[in-house]
Amino acid sequence: MTGRLYGVGLGPGDPELVTVKAARLIGAADVVAFHAAQHGRSVARALAAPYLRDGQVEELLVYPVTTGTTDHPGGYQGAIDEFYEAAAARLAAHLDAGRDVVVLAEGDPFFYGSYMHMHKRLAHRYPTEVVPGVTSVSGAAAVLGRPLVERDEVLTVLPGTLPTEELAEWLATTDSAAVMKLGRTFRNVRDAFEEAGVLDRACYVERATTAQQRVAPLAEVDPDTVPYFSLALLPSPLTGPGNLPERADDEPHTGEVVVVGLGPGQRSWTTPETAEALSRADDLVGYGPYLDRVPANPRQVRHPSDNRVEAERAAAALQLAKDGRRVAVVSSGDPGVFAMAAAVLEVAAQPEFADVEVRVLPGLTAAQAVASRVGAPLGHDFAVLSLSDVLKPWDVVLDRLRHAAAADLVIALYNPRSRARPHQLAEARDLLLEVRKPETVVVVGRDVGGPEESVTVTTLDSFDPETVDMRCLVLIGSTQTRVTPAGRVFTSRRYPAS
Repeated sequence: MTGRLYGVGLGPGDPELVTVKAARLIGAADVVAFHAAQHGRSVARALAAPYLRDGQVEELLVYPVTTGTTDHPGGYQGAIDEFYEAAAARLAAHLDAGRDVVVLAEGDPFFYGSYMHMHKRLAHRYPTEVVPGVTSVSGAAAVLGRPLVERDEVLTVLPGTLPTEELAEWLATTDSAAVMKLGRTFRNVRDAFEEAGVLDRACYVERATTAQQRVAPLAEVDPDTVPYFSLALLPSPLTGPGNLPERADDEPHTGEVVVVGLGPGQRSWTTPETAEALSRADDLVGYGPYLDRVPANPRQVRHPSDNRVEAERAAAALQLAKDGRRVAVVSSGDPGVFAMAAAVLEVAAQPEFADVEVRVLPGLTAAQAVASRVGAPLGHDFAVLSLSDVLKPWDVVLDRLRHAAAADLVIALYNPRSRARPHQLAEARDLLLEVRKPETVVVVGRDVGGPEESVTVTTLDSFDPETVDMRCLVLIGSTQTRVTPAGRVFTSRRYPAS
């Protein structure tokens, strides 16, 4: 009866991250094997020490070469392959004698671990069990306080031994990445992050979860200080600032105002560029319900206000920036579409704010979101109008609506109906019926991207304004807008000749 082979993961370095099962198997094993460089010290053995018992056989598997050169006739690979064969034979002798063997592995046995080379040589010959462990990538993410990915984002794990150009190509096309095997490769890895244009948001973690752990912006790390037990992380920009220390050049810093849009609803519609701007801000300024959509960060100061004080809100943001603060002015949708960008730029034109930098970052606007839910009603020329008469007279609204309808444009109606002006949408529909046919396609989207989302496709004569509120957007089709048998809506890109 042969013994049983166990590949046991020990986690990234914190002894308390060793699983209960791993600790039990280590203590019960007849033989405990672990790898080490030629100095003979084993990180894995040190992690397992609290669970070892007297009388166990310890098999120290010393690599013949790690980073140096070798005179082996097969070169580095030949020396390593010969070592693995000899190590496997040593363990097989114990297994043949009926002794259970635990092979220790830092992190997870199947994640860049040395155990896998024993597994490939022995698992088909002996009963084998692999005990997973917390990977260094998971440990580093926990140390940083940064989720790596969310929803349908992609995490790419890369060895730092890849050529710089290949690394850069991967980094430029993924949402999040972890680059392993640093040490001597660090300079090339950092060059790859820079070439991919993501060095500014990359993080460095050394000896994660141990008492010697170190975290820093990747761009600030001295290559001569980087050990093998370190990695580079590119967290998703959607996941917030985490626990990374402020960069040396962040204090003091010049104030600025960045006007951002969160998109119309779900968090995945917030662009990575906006998420990054929000994470770097000292102050968040905006309409209260919009600020509530931004994850809380105790480092930041929030300045909520009512929806009808846009000029005052803009002035407050600009003054904060003038005093050296980084300010994010938060809108829903796109900040340049019936939102805060114009208000901020108008106030910023005043002489006292001439030196304040203002940037505007684009966002997904409600018309695009609603249109996407039904197909492509904005596939041809369209107009975007607000039915609010707070900042312009109602007769101007009707005049613009009449001209857009006469021009046969698809029309997106923002701010369609509020408690203060419940009658205006019905007036707008009646005006449209003077120009458009009753069967004109109408799409009503409510809370699109939010928990109460609903989308209705109807016609102009059947459209009921009483079902609409300020959380809605209304799309009025042109003569070329169609509804397919499957219920999809599109406006043809081809327009008939006159």
